[in-house]
Amino acid sequence: MSLKELPLFSQVDNSTTGTKRDALTVSQLTSQIKGKLEPQFADVWIKGEISNYRPASSGHAYFSLKDASACISAAIFGWGARNKKNPRQAFDLHDGLEVICHGKVTIYPPRGSYQITIDSIEPLGAGALQLAFEQLKAKLATEGLFEQKKKRRLPSYPNTLAVITSPSGAAIKDMLNILKRRAPHINIVVVPALVQGDGAAAQIIKALELVNKHKLGQIVVLARGGGSIEDLWCFNDEELARAISRSGIPTISAVGHEIDFTISDFVADIRAPTPSAAAEIVSGYWVDSQRQIKDSLERIKISVLRNFVAKKQLISHISARLISPKDKLREHAQRCDELYSRIERGIRLRLESRRASLEKFLGKLDALSPLKVLERGYSIVCDTSSEKRVVKSASQVTQGQELEVKFYDGAKKVLAL
Repeated sequence: MSLKELPLFSQVDNSTTGTKRDALTVSQLTSQIKGKLEPQFADVWIKGEISNYRPASSGHAYFSLKDASACISAAIFGWGARNKKNPRQAFDLHDGLEVICHGKVTIYPPRGSYQITIDSIEPLGAGALQLAFEQLKAKLATEGLFEQKKKRRLPSYPNTLAVITSPSGAAIKDMLNILKRRAPHINIVVVPALVQGDGAAAQIIKALELVNKHKLGQIVVLARGGGSIEDLWCFNDEELARAISRSGIPTISAVGHEIDFTISDFVADIRAPTPSAAAEIVSGYWVDSQRQIKDSLERIKISVLRNFVAKKQLISHISARLISPKDKLREHAQRCDELYSRIERGIRLRLESRRASLEKFLGKLDALSPLKVLERGYSIVCDTSSEKRVVKSASQVTQGQELEVKFYDGAKKVLAL
């Protein structure tokens, strides 16, 4: 196509040569190129390395895509808002990141340059969601939100539990079944919230603030069943992570299955691999205490029975050795009779011995008795005074004195001549 065939062609007088040439304005030329170029590159996939990244306060982002031998300007509009709404656009762009983009080639008239306007962008290598996850994880770790010293110990014997979850989900049903079986006395407050999709993170944050404000539980559990990374993405929200860190009540993150990890798992005080596991953690001390009490009761029962058997055996042994009081009395009575007989026999023997000794002494005494002498014909002469002195000599007697002569069989009074 010649310049004359262009619809906006106009003739320009060249005063120096006196000839007329066809010419376009810059805007006209740019518009012509725009009209020809853009329709041909309205659906383009392009990959390259980001350089000269420049985020704008408006939320748009500008950068260059380059490879080893070429470079093209790129723009992505509404990146900040899109970053929050679309999980797959939740990663941060930076220089050196290799990406694959979809968009269209456009002309930017103020500079007369062409660029690619991007409507979708993903990192090469790691997926977009994984990259966003790793970037946020690294950021929060640097700020210290994951430090172990910030983790709080759960109450050992909680009486109230706040669960932030979907009230119609399988997660809360599993938790209720387990808690009813293991610790039925725990009061459970279910705080409803979306756990998937747009607005879920904001609802969970609001529910968490509500639990803290009204002290709805001694422990708060964020619970959701398994799902894809997109389904669980609300638990990778930065604001939610900070809300969990601010919580004055110990938190348990029970999101997905055991292989699933979210940012809330790293920020929470305890990470439970599943909602069911969270219920087991909360009721763990209660179950252990019940088991200990049961074991203690069983040990006490065994001890009491063992002691009872021992006492029974002792009683049987003592009973076998125990003598009836009546028999004991009879035994003592018999013993008394025996002792009485022995005493009686001892006394009798002793009396007989004494009698024999006495008779012996009496015999000797009798042999020495004056009466025995008198029986042989001797007599005793005494005066008749009150003292009845024995007259041993004739000189003691006067003529006509009254004397008393004692014979063995009596006495007679006589007068001395």
